[in-house]
Amino acid sequence: MDRDLLRQCLTYHGQSLFNTLKCEQTENPDFQAVVSDLCKATYESRSEEQSNPLVEQFIARKADILFSPVWRTAGLRGEEHEEEEAVEPYAVMPPMEVFMEVPYEERRSMIYRDLERGDIVVGRINNIREYGFFLTLFCTAGGLRRDIEDLELSALCHVREIPSTGSHDDPLAYYQIGDFIRAGVKDIDRYQEKITVSLHQACLSPSLEHIKLGVITKEELPVHYSRSVRAATDSSETYERILTGCHGYHNPSVVDYLLEKVGISDTHPPSMMRGLQSKLFQAEDFASAIRKKQSASWALKCVRAGVDHFKHGRHVEAMNEYNKALEIDTNNVEALVARGALYANKGSIMKAITDFELALENCPDHRNAKKYLCQTLVERGKQLEEQEKLVTAEGLYRRALALDGSNPEAQEALHKITDTIQLIIESQPQRRQRVQCRERLCSQSSEHPSTHLDEKDECSGSVQGQSER
Repeated sequence: MDRDLLRQCLTYHGQSLFNTLKCEQTENPDFQAVVSDLCKATYESRSEEQSNPLVEQFIARKADILFSPVWRTAGLRGEEHEEEEAVEPYAVMPPMEVFMEVPYEERRSMIYRDLERGDIVVGRINNIREYGFFLTLFCTAGGLRRDIEDLELSALCHVREIPSTGSHDDPLAYYQIGDFIRAGVKDIDRYQEKITVSLHQACLSPSLEHIKLGVITKEELPVHYSRSVRAATDSSETYERILTGCHGYHNPSVVDYLLEKVGISDTHPPSMMRGLQSKLFQAEDFASAIRKKQSASWALKCVRAGVDHFKHGRHVEAMNEYNKALEIDTNNVEALVARGALYANKGSIMKAITDFELALENCPDHRNAKKYLCQTLVERGKQLEEQEKLVTAEGLYRRALALDGSNPEAQEALHKITDTIQLIIESQPQRRQRVQCRERLCSQSSEHPSTHLDEKDECSGSVQGQSER
């Protein structure tokens, strides 16, 4: 366990959490290894009203997950300089309360509650005295980001908290009323509601010490504050509209960047559900597999709608539904078979054969795909017989029988064309040579008819029995 993080939690929640932890984690060797150090820690005294037993029980039960260091890939990255936010690798948004109706008093009490020493505030000088100047605060910056311009908060920057520039005997001579100032919180009196700030870099917390304090230009005001002002003055600037308008929102690497920024590994998801802590997920549990199932289900709904249109003679609507299904799921077998049947009934025999063959490539045992392809090959063979392309037609009949050896139409057609070819060979020696030559040229066509047949060979015709799937 991360003992430093655990000690911070115990310091805040107090002895009651420590007692609950000892009960819940008594068999956890990692906790037992740090318990002696935790006994020496000093805890804040909390009243019963402040303590929350349900929260403490949750922390105690999930302590091995909450305080496990394995999620961390690196230390927390320091906040970027405000000037670097122009790059905006992620969407910098106004505070959420800008879009909510939070009462004035509640917002004011929350800022005094959340503001800490070392935080950064931004304001404008409204008064200069011999002992320092006063700021009207606009917003917080750095780690805590709030828009507080309407809360009428003031802060004092004492003259001793102003670095000497060397060119003036009086440090205050460098500043004028109306200057924008970025300062660090020196002290905060939550009861008297008084805030004092400093321009010395040493007053900042370690994670913010690289941010320069002092006079800033209007262009250097925090991005989240500028967007808050825009949202306050224009009611059409909704949260969604501002979010989608941010450059960082469209960054394709935004998720990876944010994970790295907070030091979390995406290979060890920090879920409080123990089942999601497992490293051995099944392949079907990943998003790609789930998305494929969803696409297949959606495509099937389109196919059903297409079949209904087909039965009622609305062929154009049926074709649109089948095409929509194949856009969703390119290799959807049911959509291919249904569209192939529609092509065949419209007379587009070659397109029908292509769809049936593709369906069988994805599902070799599909009954309707085999049945319809067999019938379509026989129909195409009859067309080729009329064009006196006997060898190619014979190859189609043999392929049809390979799909369905008991098909009587294919058996009869093959027997008939075989006898015809044999008679031609025996009765006409010259034609025998032409037939043999054609056999050699069309040998490949008989093996793979769909890849060598030309669209020009199509003629009108229909496949009987394919009006229904």
